Amino acid sequence: MSSPSATRWEYLTAPVLIHNTQAILNNFGRDGWELVQVTSGANGEQLVAWFKRPAQT
Repeated sequence: MSSPSATRWEYLTAPVLIHNTQAILNNFGRDGWELVQVTSGANGEQLVAWFKRPAQT
């Protein structure tokens, strides 16, 4: 009996514009990306979204 294979993931980071957040996140969601976390960018003013989705093998 073979063991189940682990899910392989691919990741994406993208800047998020405050005035259009919902549209940006919905677009990524339609492409199969799942939002993992939102963090501050390097300058502290911009937001960066971290996404993941199962890798296409």
